[in-house]
Amino acid sequence: MLDATLAAVSALECFVEGVSFAEKTGIEPGIGAIFGLLVGASLLLRRRWPIAVVLLAIAVTPAQLGFLLGIVGLYTLAASEVPRRITATLAVMTGAGTMIVAFIQMRESLRQDSDTPMVVIVITSVLMALGLTAPPVLLGLYVRARRRLVESLRERADGLERELTLLAEKATERAERARSDERTRIAREMHDVVAHRVSLMVVHAAALKAVALKDPEKASASAELLGDMGRQALNELRQMLGVLRTAQVVGPAGTGNTLAFTELGAARAAGRSSGEREDGSLDGACLDRLEALVAESRAAGMRVELTVEGEARSCEDQVERTAYRVVQEALTNVHKHAPGAVTEVRLAYRDAEVAVRVQNGPSDGSPAAALPSGGHGLVGMKERVTALGGGFVAGHTEAGGFRVSAMIPSLPAAVVPTGPPAAG
Repeated sequence: MLDATLAAVSALECFVEGVSFAEKTGIEPGIGAIFGLLVGASLLLRRRWPIAVVLLAIAVTPAQLGFLLGIVGLYTLAASEVPRRITATLAVMTGAGTMIVAFIQMRESLRQDSDTPMVVIVITSVLMALGLTAPPVLLGLYVRARRRLVESLRERADGLERELTLLAEKATERAERARSDERTRIAREMHDVVAHRVSLMVVHAAALKAVALKDPEKASASAELLGDMGRQALNELRQMLGVLRTAQVVGPAGTGNTLAFTELGAARAAGRSSGEREDGSLDGACLDRLEALVAESRAAGMRVELTVEGEARSCEDQVERTAYRVVQEALTNVHKHAPGAVTEVRLAYRDAEVAVRVQNGPSDGSPAAALPSGGHGLVGMKERVTALGGGFVAGHTEAGGFRVSAMIPSLPAAVVPTGPPAAG
């Protein structure tokens, strides 16, 4: 609508000016009128062919046609994506043509007035040319620059939106990965906390069945020990579930998904939980409890010895707990797979690490208790150790037994990760 309106106004202007030009030059007025209408209507094509419109305006300048055509054409040319050198060239040509025509017309009009100096005519012609050329060109250049700025800002906004979308997708992937890792860690914690006690209970139950009629006193002692182990297993399970219930983090975007911390991460995030002792350890899983752990295995009939090398010292909570869990799971595996085997537990305090080794010989042929095995014990031990930057090795020995070795760096407390260890 704007282009059509401007073209109609320009055609009307050129129509009047064409008739006037025809009368001055002796041309048929109808021809001048038609020519003026065609020249003025060409403004309708200014967006598609701005250079052609400006060249047409320059061509009809001597006939004093198309002032609106020239002004609007220059503005459109400056605001378009035409190279600036072309815009400058056509602007200079338009200004020069306008100045020459104005100079000739003023000199003819003031020919009888000899008192008007020539410099006034020149200055007036120059000012008229600048007034008809400079404003549309400058306005067009401003609109062109502003349009480019808006486009660049829009592109930048689109780029930022794409980046935010990618970041959101990556965050969702990390959240899914974290949930998967947490499920693995929670399963490992439950396995380590409960499996050892339950395995000992099964072993004692089998022994109780064997001696119930032959030795009532020993059967009574075994039953009492079995009850104590059951209560300990229930307490450890209750402590673990208490930590998981009181330490949940809502998933992203309010989806309602929950991400549960492991023992240490939950206890440190929410303060001391129901399973944390005053010394900061959880469930008694620390190195000063190894002797009691070995004693429980002895009570279940295992021939096991504990050897400590180096000067005993207090290590970081995660280091002690990881070493304790490795020994605990290794003894559980001996109960399952090598009943009656001679077992050696060795704990070594070194300058920059804590090393544990659990090695058993071949089974003595005693019947194995029917203990289920999910095959996750060794995987869980390796994940715990490698999460702290340590080394873990497990495998059969030449004598037919099995050996589990772990070396855990004894890092400063500020360096040990405070959150749950990443899956291996």
